[in-house]
Amino acid sequence: MANSNTQIDPMHAEEIGHGNSIAAWTLVGVSLIGFIIGGIAFAGHNPTMVYVGCGVVVLGLIAGWVMKKAGFGVGGARSGSAN
Repeated sequence: MANSNTQIDPMHAEEIGHGNSIAAWTLVGVSLIGFIIGGIAFAGHNPTMVYVGCGVVVLGLIAGWVMKKAGFGVGGARSGSAN
């Protein structure tokens, strides 16, 4: 028998946000370019460009992290979504 005294968990009542920020979109955009470069190079049997694509993905991670620290992340001072 189901419990009729159910409560909403306060943890799930908060809006998640899903990282929708300038920093997150920069990370995704740069990483996507890196994956495209690496994928095309892999299909074309060009190992040097595969490594370049991997490097672009790493640069995307670094750029996203730097932008988050600069205030462009979720809730950051420069993101336009600060509380």
